[in-house]
Formats: sequence, structure tokens, C-alpha cells
Amino acid sequence: MCEIYKKEIIKTENKEKRNRNKIFFSYVIPSVLAFALSGVYAIVDGFFIGNSLGDIGLSAINIAYPVGAFMQAVGTGIGMGGAVNYSISSAAGDRKKAHSYAGGTGTFLLIASAVLTILLYLGLELVIRLLGAEGDIFVFSREYLRIIVLGAVFQIFSTGIVPLIRNYNGAVQSSR
Repeated sequence: MCEIYKKEIIKTENKEKRNRNKIFFSYVIPSVLAFALSGVYAIVDGFFIGNSLGDIGLSAINIAYPVGAFMQAVGTGIGMGGAVNYSISSAAGDRKKAHSYAGGTGTFLLIASAVLTILLYLGLELVIRLLGAEGDIFVFSREYLRIIVLGAVFQIFSTGIVPLIRNYNGAVQSSR
């Protein structure tokens, strides 16, 4: 009798472990894909600009890359913080507080986008010089980054909203 009981416990534990693994990977795989694909635009830009402008254009994109990565990092950091607070409140059963965290995160993403757009646009030449650009590379980097910086709201908001969508039980939707 005791052996049968032990076998049932082991079966239950194995089933629970498989369910945990399934849940874990249902969140991890879409998250990894979402973050991996968020950097693809730089590769695509590099391909097209490198083919049309050559080494100088490709160098300009490489100089500009840290600015784009910084904008994505700001969005991801804000989004992760909001998503964690949303999850904690939601798990505690405080749906009102959880939704206020989600709304606050969206608002903070928009404010951060506006502030970064203004600061980066006004300090663009200083940032490019600090990154080491000179001559033609400076000119191409400046032109490229003007466009990227003016679209900062899209980069920051899109990377910041992914963790919130994931915590709204939308792991697959957030990676699309």
C-alpha cells in the first residue's frame, strides 16, 4: 500500500514539474524572441545603408547604435519595473492597484520618451562627438540619429510595454 502511495506522489510531482516547465518556457521563449528581434532593425539598417553608402554609412550606424540601445534599455527598465509591481499587486488580489501600476507605467513611458527625445535631440552633436565620430561619419551619424531620436517614443514605448503585455497573460502576443 505504501509503495502505491509513493508512486502516486511521484507521478503528481512529475506532473507538477512538467506544468511548471511548460509555464516557464511559455513565457521565456516569446520573451527571448521579442528581445532578440528588437535589435534586428539595426542589422537591417546596416545592411541597406552599408550597401548604399558604403563603409562611412555603416560606421555612422555603428556610432549611433548605443543611442538606440540606450532608448530601448530605458523602455525595458521602466516596463520591467511596472510589470513586476503589476504582478505583485495582481497576485495579492489588489486588481485596482495592479491596473494603476499598468497605467502609471504607460504614462511614465510616454514622459520618459518625451524627455529623452528633447534631451537627445538638443544634445545630439555632443553625444555623437562623445561616441568618437568625426568628419563624414559625424555628419551621417547626426542625420541618422535625428530620425531615430524623433522616433524615440516608438522605441521606448514598444520595448517598455512588452513586459506589461506579458504579465497580462499575453506572452505570445507581446512578442509579435
